[in-house]
Amino acid sequence: MSEILEIIQLGNPILRQQAQPIDNLADERIQTLIDELITTVAKANGVGIASPQVAESYRLFIVASRPNPRYPNAPTMEPTAMINPRIIAHSTEVVKGWEGCLSIPGIRGLVPRYQAIEVEYTSRDGELHRQELTDFVARIFQHEYDHLDGIVFIDRVESTQHLMTEKEYQERISLH
Repeated sequence: MSEILEIIQLGNPILRQQAQPIDNLADERIQTLIDELITTVAKANGVGIASPQVAESYRLFIVASRPNPRYPNAPTMEPTAMINPRIIAHSTEVVKGWEGCLSIPGIRGLVPRYQAIEVEYTSRDGELHRQELTDFVARIFQHEYDHLDGIVFIDRVESTQHLMTEKEYQERISLH
């Protein structure tokens, strides 16, 4: 069983750093980190996690959308490790949606994101993937991708009026 890693919180300088590309996928440390990130995101009821969030500054994140207490309407997909990811193209349409972050507990923000993106990433077995992501999964990708550049979702909120506590979000938004 993989270890559950500690998720660092806003204020830790690693969250504001540019993450390093991964050159050697066969490195046992990287493969173990992928397993630990998948375990950690599931235990934390997240739908994604980036390696900088566990104080490992690599260009790697997991997209693991599934319904859970924090995101009851999330679509279900297999947890996917995305290594050295890139956004190749995006829609002109931007959609605002509520986001939270495991590194910023207790806060939600209304964040504008591209509705559709075309992405490229390397999977843990070294294969290059190129695919179009839309809606909620595109939002997860963009949120995690920001972590690789030292950006957190509150940086993208257009107004402090678009922030609320997790408790208020659960009472007002998620049930509707």
